[in-house]
Amino acid sequence: MAALPERDGRLVDNIVHFARALRKAGLKVGTSQVESAVSAVAAAGFSRREDYYFALRATLVTRPEHLEVFHQVFGMFWRDPEFLERMVRSMLPLMQTMAQAEQPPEAAYKRASEALLEPEQTRADPPEREELEIDAQLSWSASEVLRARDFEQMSAAEQADATALIRTLRLPVEPLLTRRFQAARDGRRPDARAMLRRSLRRGGEIDRLSLKKPRHRAPDLVAICDISGSMSAYGRMMMHFLHALTWAPESGWGRVHGFTFGTRLTNISRALALKDPDLALEALGRDAPDWQGGTRIGEALRVFNRDWSRRVLGQGAVVLLITDGLERGDLTCLQAEAARLARSCRRLIWLNPLLRFDGFAPEAAGIKVLLPLVDSFHACHSLDSLADLGRAFATGGDKRRYLKFLE
Repeated sequence: MAALPERDGRLVDNIVHFARALRKAGLKVGTSQVESAVSAVAAAGFSRREDYYFALRATLVTRPEHLEVFHQVFGMFWRDPEFLERMVRSMLPLMQTMAQAEQPPEAAYKRASEALLEPEQTRADPPEREELEIDAQLSWSASEVLRARDFEQMSAAEQADATALIRTLRLPVEPLLTRRFQAARDGRRPDARAMLRRSLRRGGEIDRLSLKKPRHRAPDLVAICDISGSMSAYGRMMMHFLHALTWAPESGWGRVHGFTFGTRLTNISRALALKDPDLALEALGRDAPDWQGGTRIGEALRVFNRDWSRRVLGQGAVVLLITDGLERGDLTCLQAEAARLARSCRRLIWLNPLLRFDGFAPEAAGIKVLLPLVDSFHACHSLDSLADLGRAFATGGDKRRYLKFLE
């Protein structure tokens, strides 16, 4: 590696330390990127904070979904030299509770704060063990806390544990009854063609009665997932969920088709078809370049209805529409295309992370347009919500308590 440019002070040391913090927050930052960052700062200068910020972001961030984490880490790291000491104090249980009571943490805030904690704290010698008697009747295990935690507020380690648990979740489905028949000893209808074929081999004699019963087949699943800025954290987790459904032999689904949209619609079915989850998510990131962009739900549904609905909805498929419903485009287009989608599929299921709020009310215009058109309405913000989705999927769910707000 070429020699790094020498500067007064600890500029190079600070950039290297900042890159380590980004790695702890989940970003893949290599040595060559650190070298490029130092060279870029040396060439652009660092008299203004904005130039410094964009020089580092251009060299250390390679994926759009990492922009929010970079923004949070940069704001914490370069605030002032005594930030680490204050961060240690802010992580005390009492202070943390007060901070959460004042305002909810922003996206990627927890991952950034954990990355900036002093490494010496994790290597400190543990205190002497004392015998304590604890009443654990009302305590929660770490797994239960993780299942109830919002995907957007998870740390990098918690997200890794959550993706492992997501692969154990299933979405049960009843097989579809078709018009075709299959031979069966317990059938209730005579199979005249089978009896005639067998009689030809016996000189026209019918030796026994052949029976048949209706044939069942697994329905297809089509997921249309919003990956705009407000849905990026939930979109990544739902991609893991869809990949698990694609490769689970006992899931009961036929083909699983995936589509993402932010400012445009992208077919990610080929990426989901890769068996290795890491390769699948990497291919998905390449195929969908509009992560954390704007939201154009109506336009995305229009493109899907025009180009893909006849290909993937021809045999009674179930559609999962994963979005918060915060439409920025034409509401007339959204209503027309959502109504067409509902008529084209067997069931239209809406997954909305905004249901995590206890006082949720469908006040946004996009939500008011979509809600009367879907068959059921569910949350998708945590592991518990996805497990509840699996339990409620067979019954069809209930959206009546949300429809009353539209009257």
